[in-house]
Amino acid sequence: MLIAWCFLIILFDGYDLVVYGTVVSGLMNDWGIDSVQAGLIGSYGLFGMTFGAIVLGILADRLGRKNVTAIALVLFSLFTFLCGFANDPTTFSIFRFLAGIGLGGIMPNVIALLTDYSPKKIRSMVVSIVLCGYSVGGMLAPILGIVLMPDFGWEAIFYVAAIPLLLLPVIYKQLPESAVYLAKKNRKEELFKILKKVDPNFTYSENDEIMHLPTGESKVPVIDLFKEKRGLSTVMFWVAFFSCLLMVYGLNTWLPKLMIEAGYGLTSSLSFLVTLQGGAIVGTLIIARLCDKFGSKKMLVPMYASGAIALTLLGFGGSTFYIYILVAIAGAATIGAQNIVQAYVSQYYPPFIRSTALGMASGIGRFGGMMGPILGGFLLGAGLSMELNFLAFAIPGLIAAIALSLVPEKRSYIYNASSNSKQKYKENNISEIVDH
Repeated sequence: MLIAWCFLIILFDGYDLVVYGTVVSGLMNDWGIDSVQAGLIGSYGLFGMTFGAIVLGILADRLGRKNVTAIALVLFSLFTFLCGFANDPTTFSIFRFLAGIGLGGIMPNVIALLTDYSPKKIRSMVVSIVLCGYSVGGMLAPILGIVLMPDFGWEAIFYVAAIPLLLLPVIYKQLPESAVYLAKKNRKEELFKILKKVDPNFTYSENDEIMHLPTGESKVPVIDLFKEKRGLSTVMFWVAFFSCLLMVYGLNTWLPKLMIEAGYGLTSSLSFLVTLQGGAIVGTLIIARLCDKFGSKKMLVPMYASGAIALTLLGFGGSTFYIYILVAIAGAATIGAQNIVQAYVSQYYPPFIRSTALGMASGIGRFGGMMGPILGGFLLGAGLSMELNFLAFAIPGLIAAIALSLVPEKRSYIYNASSNSKQKYKENNISEIVDH
């Protein structure tokens, strides 16, 4: 149930993010704006996401992940819908910024909630399955663009974004709140009902007491990200997020336009955007399974590097089939890698700062996301060769690979929890170790 509803939320999160890349050519024609202006408009939504990821991520550890998820959903669904009624670039940009606040807050909270309730052995897989919803939504946007835009114009693509708003009452009722938050607020009855769903054999009484997990000593949760020698890891995660999101949003916004410049038609160029998201889905599911088996870091470093290679080769062209393969690899190594690194971060930090860690990393990453559309706009405006255009998007992939290779695995919460559990088992000879 949790996977199904979170998948739906992330699907529309991905749809609302990619929809701008689907309509950007139409907006440029209707409003008479150039590629640099279009890139700036695309960055306004990402600026809102930066603000939303940081603020709503931190608030979730204090107000509850379920409540903040609902607030974020209302923001991104309502204002993306209203974009369809914008008559000028200024109004459109304001709506994109406000929608961006909600879009930025959704991902950290959904991932943290999934990590809270996912079985330990398949956490990366569960989170990655849900994050594939982002790519499904990303594929849905250009597909609807191909179907709807010729007859109804670019405005119709934004009307679809109202669907989550209509489903909000059902989603809010079905989603569970974080166990850590319920324990902190001493909402025992609600917590015990959730635990009963987790384990039908679980029994409780009103007299049971809750043993609270350790919480941060700092009034500002961000400070806890740097405690217990987590400083290097935190900074390297931020660098990786910044670099990867620069590639993700740059490609989502400008890949169709870049392929048009290379001589492909609009329909063919939008199909490359579908391929990018399809590659992300396949790559995410395959690599996530390997991450649960061998460790996330071992899989992510070569994944980022392969993305840099694929993007570099795209600039040199080739047969259509060859280009589709490279685009699919680029999707797996950019969007797919971003999906998996978020699952990795959610497990790296302890529960009481999980949303904060994801929110801050996503927020810093959004600055890279803002740079992507702007960089693409300037590259196209400068009339550079295709080789240099794609090389500019490939370099951040190499930077992300280097940054993640420097993250010390022994500082992670999962590693230490696992070591402590083994030690307790050895000392106490208990038959069962509970992770949380």
